[in-house]
Amino acid sequence: MDTKTTEAIELLKALIATPSPSREENRTADLLHAFLARHGASPERLHNNVVARSAGFDPARPTLLLNSHHDTVRPAASYTRAPYAPAVEGDRLYGLGSNDAGASAVSLATTFLTFRDQPLPFNLVLALSAEEECMGEHGMRALLPELGRIDMALVGEPTGMQAAVGERGLVVLDCEARGKSGHAARNEGVNALYIAVEDIARLRSLRFERESQLLGPIGIAVTQIAAGTQHNVVPDTCRFVVDVRTTDAYTNEQTVELLRAALRSQAVPRSTRIRASALDAAHPLARAAAAAGRESYVSPTTSDMALMPFPSLKMGPGQSSRSHTADEYVLLSEIEEGIGIYEDFIKQLAASV
Repeated sequence: MDTKTTEAIELLKALIATPSPSREENRTADLLHAFLARHGASPERLHNNVVARSAGFDPARPTLLLNSHHDTVRPAASYTRAPYAPAVEGDRLYGLGSNDAGASAVSLATTFLTFRDQPLPFNLVLALSAEEECMGEHGMRALLPELGRIDMALVGEPTGMQAAVGERGLVVLDCEARGKSGHAARNEGVNALYIAVEDIARLRSLRFERESQLLGPIGIAVTQIAAGTQHNVVPDTCRFVVDVRTTDAYTNEQTVELLRAALRSQAVPRSTRIRASALDAAHPLARAAAAAGRESYVSPTTSDMALMPFPSLKMGPGQSSRSHTADEYVLLSEIEEGIGIYEDFIKQLAASV
């Protein structure tokens, strides 16, 4: 294992040992800022986001964003290990945030330092961001407007170093069917529960005219429902929640309007900011991933890629199946491999831009 990989692993151990749940990442931001400063990268900070730019940054060149996050979810109750005590056993490094997404963060930081002084046909911007797990207002949402023009992005998340070229967006709808209360024994009133059930049946059979070539059909699932106050009163309201996994076939706003048109119930989106991402196979990011021997796939999970209005690709060491689990771990060999593949990817991208 070479020196830079060893140093990346030591940085990851320090991050694990420093609790950083979303919105409380100030101490890991300090660590990352100090690490980059020691290597002469002149880092900047916005809230708990840490940013560095390649030497000789030229606004006339396209810019590649290297992004991963250093916040974590809170430890699951079923942990059998101390979540903030990094422990190496064989090839495994245990600790909260080791896999999601500390391994990606330290591997991308290492890759950035390797290339920051090298001549490339594009600029590099490293952004180690906060509040990804909650998509908070002081994470990527605050950072993107301050970065200037970004042309494309490599987002570090645990993908087994395969290339996630797409992910569905997310809209959560709070729906309310309205009726009129009455006595159940007299069959009076208008039962809001029945209106909701009819709407739910419509949602189960609803098909959209357009379908994404990459992401497939829009996914709709009703996940919560509540109505009624007692057994003998016809309910005048029924509330239900719809989980909508959107695609690039429609904007989130268009999807909401199509769903509203199909329902009698009122439907209010909690947010429309988590958008689908679909990378064209002809884009230099996709071509570079293929040239580096990476298989492409559609990710089942969302990330800060959903907030990026420019072409992006998600790839990083570790496995998504380990994320948010008790006794989370990453393999040391995955970090070593990840750094090597990131370096190859940058070289392939430089050859194709």
